[in-house]
Amino acid sequence: MPAQQSPSEPVRPPNGLRAPDPAATSAGDVIAERYALRARVGADLRAGAEFWRAEDTVLQRDVAVTVLRRLPVDGTPDPDSSARAEDMIVRALRAGCFEHAGCARLLDVLAAGSRGMPEDVLGAAVTEWVPGRSLAETVADGLIRPLAAARMVEPLAAAAEDAHGHGLVLGCDHPQRIRITPDGRAQVAFVLPRPGLTPADDVRGLGAILYTLLTSAWPLSGSDAARAGLAAADRPHGEPPAPSAVRQGVPVELDAVCTGTLGIGGETASGRVHTAAAVRAMLDEVVAEDDRSALFPPVHDGTSTSPGDVWQDRRRDSGTKDPDRHRKLLVGLGVLAVGVLVVLGYLGVQLGALFGNGGGGPAIVVGGSATPGQDNRAAPPTPGVAIANPQARVFDPVGDSDNAARVSRAVDGNLTTSWATAEYRQPFPALKPGIGIMTSFVSVEQLSRLTVQSPSDGTVVEIRSAPSENAQLGETVLLAKQTLKSGSTTISLADSQPVEHVLVWITKLGGGGIDNVTEIDELTFYRADV
Repeated sequence: MPAQQSPSEPVRPPNGLRAPDPAATSAGDVIAERYALRARVGADLRAGAEFWRAEDTVLQRDVAVTVLRRLPVDGTPDPDSSARAEDMIVRALRAGCFEHAGCARLLDVLAAGSRGMPEDVLGAAVTEWVPGRSLAETVADGLIRPLAAARMVEPLAAAAEDAHGHGLVLGCDHPQRIRITPDGRAQVAFVLPRPGLTPADDVRGLGAILYTLLTSAWPLSGSDAARAGLAAADRPHGEPPAPSAVRQGVPVELDAVCTGTLGIGGETASGRVHTAAAVRAMLDEVVAEDDRSALFPPVHDGTSTSPGDVWQDRRRDSGTKDPDRHRKLLVGLGVLAVGVLVVLGYLGVQLGALFGNGGGGPAIVVGGSATPGQDNRAAPPTPGVAIANPQARVFDPVGDSDNAARVSRAVDGNLTTSWATAEYRQPFPALKPGIGIMTSFVSVEQLSRLTVQSPSDGTVVEIRSAPSENAQLGETVLLAKQTLKSGSTTISLADSQPVEHVLVWITKLGGGGIDNVTEIDELTFYRADV
């Protein structure tokens, strides 16, 4: 926690940013001489909390700041707000050692009177910024598939279960505290839940988030829904209807999660869900069942199929085409045709040599001249066949997974698409030890080499084998290290052991000065000839 400041000591915010007004907070203010408020993204009025996207001006990265303000009552400060804020700060300090993939990591806790704090701010908490979209932005584009909604909420339910086991609550009953990451996970992005919350409130919040993803309507506080930009769920009989009554195709298990957590049907209704562990177990079973039934056509759920789906809806407009996919298909067919011609030509040469006369007639030569006394058969092809369709995700143990939604472009076989890191104003390891791409194959592969197409000259990469896609950096084994040149760089992996997961770990970015960034157009792994 920052050192205390004497009343006479002036505040000197960094980088020329203005000091905050003692009576208010607004965009451009600096909290604790370090966190510059950029955009207010929400508020929990019952907690006296404002949610801000801010910049850590020391580490030059985005962070999320929850600011506690005095609650106005009839135009005068609430006399209980200081005690309320103090309780919230104490609970945040207790939660400082709690970390889970379903929650943004807590970075700093600031109490009232800390150095550089406005007089009207009773405390603040700083967490990692969760990239992606708010709950309202997520449902704004239309209905979300029920199974996708279950997968979104599953990690959040696991986080709530873990938190409750440590005597903590998350405060996930407020829609603006939740954000959806680019890879489709719901996370608690803003901390400092109001005093008096219990694990039961978190359980209701889990049900409310799932209900919103299924129906695009928030089933709890109507005022919270309005401030979050969400529709409030209809209450024709004093309580929201079950999701299955709002849209078709909702699995009975997800219907049960929502009705059980929200108490739809009253306290005496069967199937009441009281714990986050029960929510997590039910969602786990739904997701596992979906994985088991992937080979069967899905039940129609009110959403249209997308071009990448295995099962396509025949009612879909046949005139709708994906130009990029069509182009890639044509390229693939062209490559296949060339490969077939090469194979037929090679077979023709071998058959000619086998059935030709043995009387020392002229040798059949392809692409060269015959030399007496030498074997003039065609030279063997270059060792290794490219491995198609590896999976990829951003590997960033201490950051926010730079441009995670675009990482598949680095392995899509298309040199016109690319993935790039964020732009860092300081080179590694000033802000983090590195960043990488974890690639996974369908099965264990013996590799011969890797080619990296990149315009970022001077980038240094380490190629590391990993025991799993979720392995820690310390569990990986170094296979090769190479400095990339602009264009194509080939890295030999001929001496490596068979692997299923390979980490391309960037330890030095391209560029320099305050513009440190690496762009990767394509990673191509080649299988060794056996």
